[in-house]
Amino acid sequence: MTKLTIAVGSTRRPKIAAVQEAIRCFGAALVPGAEFDVIGVAVESGVGHTPTNRQELMMGARQRAEALARLPQATPWRYFVGLEGGLDTVEEDAGRRVFLESWAYVSDGREGHYGRSGGVEIPSALAREVLDNGVELSTAIDRFAGAVGIRDAQGAWGVLSSGLISRTEAFRIAVIAAFAPFYNAKMYHAAAAAR
Repeated sequence: MTKLTIAVGSTRRPKIAAVQEAIRCFGAALVPGAEFDVIGVAVESGVGHTPTNRQELMMGARQRAEALARLPQATPWRYFVGLEGGLDTVEEDAGRRVFLESWAYVSDGREGHYGRSGGVEIPSALAREVLDNGVELSTAIDRFAGAVGIRDAQGAWGVLSSGLISRTEAFRIAVIAAFAPFYNAKMYHAAAAAR
């Protein structure tokens, strides 16, 4: 049996679990008969503690994956996964709507692709705390929810969705989306050839 290592640019439990759960969904289509080993490695995102727009979210995810690819590897890693969560702001009329999003960037060392979760709108008071006062989202959500360590459990996703969507689930969706050009390569190549 072929054993492949997928490196994740974080050691946070929800992020590692998200990749493991995503691989269970599409692993057989990615490399039939393979066994996957998911490892977490702490790398820098190169963006702020709470990305505040889509560009920063995408950049943070990509820079994590690229940092992994530059690390020395005792045994070769097949895929590099960068995950980044944060906020995306949409200007609407005279105000703004702020959404919590989770992004993934997956690379095989030659090409890479993005994926993202859906978005959940955050309360304006929480948005002000993070965007206007510069408080890290994990600190602000702990304070708003009256709990500690939410980031390593259900995450802000869990708090905002009343436990229906966890941080792990949001990242799982982003990872499945980012891996699509790899596990569904036939469709992507056919679409490219049809241009």
